Amino acid sequence: MRYRLMIFDWDGTLMDSLERIVACMQAASRDVGWGELSEEAVRDIIGLGLPEAIARLCPGIGPDQAEALRQRYAYHFVEGDVTPMPFYPGVAEGLSRLRADDTSRLAVATGKSRRGLDRIFRESDCGHWFHASRTADETLSKPHPRMLEELLDELGVPVEEAVMIGDTEYDLEMARALGMDRVAVTYGVHAPERLALSRPAFTAHGFPELVDWLHA
Repeated sequence: MRYRLMIFDWDGTLMDSLERIVACMQAASRDVGWGELSEEAVRDIIGLGLPEAIARLCPGIGPDQAEALRQRYAYHFVEGDVTPMPFYPGVAEGLSRLRADDTSRLAVATGKSRRGLDRIFRESDCGHWFHASRTADETLSKPHPRMLEELLDELGVPVEEAVMIGDTEYDLEMARALGMDRVAVTYGVHAPERLALSRPAFTAHGFPELVDWLHA
């Protein structure tokens, strides 16, 4: 294995939840009277913590309306929307292959809330795939590197033996801030040209390709 610790983003990297996130954020914005949000604008903030995402999407929004929007988004995502959220092709098999090496560790660093990530873990029966995880409401939102620092500390792995894998510049830039290697995946949110600005060690166009590279 190239690394002792492989840290994965969730939405847009492991799970194809982008369509559902966009639909729920647009519905929530209409519910609270903020108006229509473009798909492009919503996709751009995927990966940030929800408060940070709302602040960027809705400049000037007041705290009460922002909280109402947050609550409506949570409602739509959990109860009001049934858009499927499958894992990307090769994710389950690829993570199983990575887990087979008992000298390495797998972790998640996500803009989701702890409640949201734990719900996905239960529904998908995949929480046991990972040795640790951090969510945006437990620490600081991407692109601040705090969640990576905490994962390194919890798992006892030095930064030079870890890698961050994600589909947005927020993922890559938080790793870059620590001098951590980073890998971009191009099938999620941000365009390859945008990801390249963060100087990833590798760029994968599919999950099986990523796993092959991690095993090399």
